[in-house]
Amino acid sequence: MKWKVFVTRRISAEGLDALRKAQVNVDLHDGQEALPRDEMLARIHDCDAVIITGGERVDAGFFAAAPGLKVVSCHAVGYDNVDVAEATRRRVIVTNTPDVLTDACADLTWALILGVARRVVEGDHLARSGEWRGLAPTLLLGVDVTGKTLGIVGAGRIGAAVAKRAIGFSMRILYFARFAKPDMDALGAQRVTFDEILRESDFLSVHVPLTAETRHMFGEAEFRKMKPTARFINMARGPVHDEAALARALREGWIAGAGLDVYEHEPKIDTELVRLPNALLLPHIGSATVETRRRMAILSAENLLAVLDGRPCPNIVNPL
Repeated sequence: MKWKVFVTRRISAEGLDALRKAQVNVDLHDGQEALPRDEMLARIHDCDAVIITGGERVDAGFFAAAPGLKVVSCHAVGYDNVDVAEATRRRVIVTNTPDVLTDACADLTWALILGVARRVVEGDHLARSGEWRGLAPTLLLGVDVTGKTLGIVGAGRIGAAVAKRAIGFSMRILYFARFAKPDMDALGAQRVTFDEILRESDFLSVHVPLTAETRHMFGEAEFRKMKPTARFINMARGPVHDEAALARALREGWIAGAGLDVYEHEPKIDTELVRLPNALLLPHIGSATVETRRRMAILSAENLLAVLDGRPCPNIVNPL
């Protein structure tokens, strides 16, 4: 049987090649931006499988539009945009791509930490502006990273990789997690309470999945507990922080800075946050390296083909 697969956005060619090599009938939306919802639903109506990114909403309406759907392959590690309970009810397998993006996301976390600590974007703007008047002892003073306290909320694969990199900066490492994490403990990290990590961190880096419990995990009360010299880093999901509260915290000096790759209402960003010089903002590019996106595309295809062929797939979110 020749399966039909819809790929909702352009992905690395190696993933598409894997599908075509398996003689799958591929319908590709060859664009960077999401299709209009109606058009996407029309194109999946006779599909056996789809590869989605983090930007598509996969809900009851999506499943109703594709009654023959057997697998939703997420080109991502996160799957908060998928109604997994509804997929399970309809006997649709959901897969994701863990592990392959760990290092890319940890590296970009450190780009945000260093960038917000040393005011890199502000410096770039000044250098390009034509207004720079040369070396000055108090120009764009940042803060040291070496020897400071790094707090990690969510000590999974990415959180542990961020902590590992902190060793080179001789940082004190704290982490908050529901259970002790042997990988973190082996690095010399100390497990603390949520209040402790808020109060003691110089840099607070967030790596939790988006769930009902983590939505707005960081709001006004939490930002007020942090040091006025602290920097907040979010590489997880935007709704984990209250964006309006974060903008106020930065404007009023409850905290010193923030580095963000994710936003509460993507692709929209709070207009006040955009104007603040102490916010370093990136357009959700945590896994955006050539090597990582290639591996994600291949794994998305391999997951999908394994499920369709009835072979074992190690990356199933909802085993049926």
